[in-house]
Amino acid sequence: MTKGLILGIESSCDETAAAVVERGSRTLSSVVASQIATHAKYGGVVPELASREHLRAIVPVVDAALKEAGVRLEDLDAIAVTSGPGLAGALLVGITYAKALAFAEEKPVIAVNHLEGHIHAVLLNERENDAANDVFEAEPSLALVVSGGHTALYLATPLKHGWTYQLLGRTLDDAAGEAYDKVAKLLGLGYPGGPWIDALAKFGDPKAVPFAFARIKHKVHLHGKAPRTKGAKTAPIADLDSRFLFSFSGIKTAVLRHVELNGLRAGAGERHAQVIAGAEVPKTREQALELCSQPVLDLIASFQAAVVGDLLKKTFAAAESVGVKHVLVTGGVAANRELRERFAAEAKKRGVKIAFPTLALSTDNAAMIAAAAWPRFQAGEFAESALSADASLALGV
Repeated sequence: MTKGLILGIESSCDETAAAVVERGSRTLSSVVASQIATHAKYGGVVPELASREHLRAIVPVVDAALKEAGVRLEDLDAIAVTSGPGLAGALLVGITYAKALAFAEEKPVIAVNHLEGHIHAVLLNERENDAANDVFEAEPSLALVVSGGHTALYLATPLKHGWTYQLLGRTLDDAAGEAYDKVAKLLGLGYPGGPWIDALAKFGDPKAVPFAFARIKHKVHLHGKAPRTKGAKTAPIADLDSRFLFSFSGIKTAVLRHVELNGLRAGAGERHAQVIAGAEVPKTREQALELCSQPVLDLIASFQAAVVGDLLKKTFAAAESVGVKHVLVTGGVAANRELRERFAAEAKKRGVKIAFPTLALSTDNAAMIAAAAWPRFQAGEFAESALSADASLALGV
């Protein structure tokens, strides 16, 4: 009889993580080694440095997860690992180590899509909070995965053993989290940018700068062609409803133009000019407030209000279109305070049940990978020995 113990390993980007989860519903351990300090000086993730840091951290992180859970390798039923999407070199570190452990212990390997993992982060949290309430696993849900690398809408449908996913919408260019990072970098704030923008937005006027998102038109000439954008293995643009497509490159440019036209670099004071130039980066919210002028705070608040508004509008439009009454919001940006408040209020107004992961499960972690692997373990869906990284791995059809 199996113990239902799965070791999850996650190394898709800049966090090395390992966790032990029992039967997809009880987290026994979750250990994350962050690389923020390594990449902060560059204002974003440097792939080569990420791979190197994963190599350094993978063994102690897995050992710590096993120790925290109080289990040995021989107690495990399987080892789950993120196979994509993500940075190829980073993914290979986790995959190679997972395969080595599995070979040594004669355990099966379960390959997990990183995006599916994020969806199961919400489900794991719901199971741990109320194991008897399986409302999200009884009927289809609309899932918004929104992070630094992804912004996509999926119809997630539960089966007897496993889930199916249908891609309904996605970003045509930058992910929402990437827009946050680049705007924060432009304004001289730290990396990652999401927490800085969210912390400062409450001190500005969200209506001060009238940002707007243009309606994305259906491109007849792209019918049947793969998109020339990130994640090129996803469904062709023409196969998706244009109402559920996102684009965040335009608002980044609008922020840049606003900064230039309104002289925020020179007008915000000498210290803030140094911050924007990258000479000084605040360490605390108080320091950031001292360095940011009111027009900069208004700009930050307006930017966040516009991005959250666009995400909210298209998510609930998609939910209504497919007739679901359950919405899952997950990914790093799901930790955003304003996003949670506005989504929860909209869900209540519409009579829709909504769920978010905990703040710890919002960002990349391995507990979500182990949780997503459990239904695959039950179905006997094990990876071949030739398993390798797929940096552009798609979820759904």
